[in-house]
Amino acid sequence: MTIEVRVPQLPESVADATLVAWHKKPGDSVARDENLADLETDKVVLEVPAPIAGILRELKVEAGATVTSGVLLAVLEEGAAGARAPEAAAAPAAAAAPRAESPREAAKLAPAARRLVEEKQLDAAQIAGSGRDGRVSKQDVVRSLEAKPAAAPAPLPTSTPAATPKVAPAQARSGRTEQRVPMTRLRSRIAARLVEAQSTQALLTTFNEVDMKSLNAARALYKDRFEKTHGVRLGFMSFFVKAAVEALRRFPAVNAYVDGSDILYHDYYDIGVAVSTDRGLIVPVLRDADLMGYADIERAVAAYAGKARDGSITLEDLTGGTFSITNGGVFGSLLSTPIVNSPQSAILGMHKIQDRPVVIDGAVVVRPMMYLALTYDHRIVDGREAVQFLVAIKDCLEDPARLLLQV
Repeated sequence: MTIEVRVPQLPESVADATLVAWHKKPGDSVARDENLADLETDKVVLEVPAPIAGILRELKVEAGATVTSGVLLAVLEEGAAGARAPEAAAAPAAAAAPRAESPREAAKLAPAARRLVEEKQLDAAQIAGSGRDGRVSKQDVVRSLEAKPAAAPAPLPTSTPAATPKVAPAQARSGRTEQRVPMTRLRSRIAARLVEAQSTQALLTTFNEVDMKSLNAARALYKDRFEKTHGVRLGFMSFFVKAAVEALRRFPAVNAYVDGSDILYHDYYDIGVAVSTDRGLIVPVLRDADLMGYADIERAVAAYAGKARDGSITLEDLTGGTFSITNGGVFGSLLSTPIVNSPQSAILGMHKIQDRPVVIDGAVVVRPMMYLALTYDHRIVDGREAVQFLVAIKDCLEDPARLLLQV
């Protein structure tokens, strides 16, 4: 009995996808739920699992093609083993090709990692995975490649000096090359959204700085007990999310957006937290962040970061959001002007904590300072509101007790 393999139903916000790569070829045996191909959408990479165990008989779509929901991708024949090429012809190919992954090994490879493993002809079983349950990410593969010893230099030619004329110094320079590669779907989508935000919104950025001394002291005092109690580290992001929620309560225009000639106000607080991946920046969303505790926020952020690294993040994780936070400080950024994640109206930028001299009560002292940036849509948020919003966040972070008392 033959079974058709079709593109799964794509989310409403995704019109089509690109078939990035096939992991099987006609005649190959496949296990039930084994990944047959990767589909790259504007936001995530989706896997196409085999609905049955059997033989892959025919591919209907080539790698690189654009597909939509329900398109026929391949035909499977139910069975235990597939017809292979004659053994005499298959033997040389088997000797030259890398060891085939078992279904269990393949399941542990993130899509981006699988493509790199196949491209470099690596043995997936020899790569240690840093993801959940040993899942191998692209970074794990890169680290494995970097750890490999360099290949031995080729032996010197045995020809006489006359056969290898000397090159004049002016001619002895390395060649210059260029490489043209198409944008990934995610990178292309990021580019389109950034340009859209710049061209459709009246973006303006206001800045302030926050003295992190009190917050650092609170973390130092409670971080060990917090981790022991909740099983997760106490970072800065939970404080910033809580401070943002408190400021959004006071200034609801920052939690709204322009919809045509209307303004749509939200009575909930879904906070997007920007996460950098090897494919680009993504913004998973903390739903109802106002109802989450500090430990809930830290767990959610850590889980999203893990899913982003191993390629298992879903479209549902990235959908929606009423306000966003991005932390360039983890990369050493001292100051920046983040771009709003349209259709939202504002985004908060965190930056590097740096000891700087500041004047407090008439005296110059050294304090751990962080610059904050708020980029906002000036069509809906006035300058006064933006400045007061940022000051509210500053006040909450410099006196963390305010977050508990909501004052």
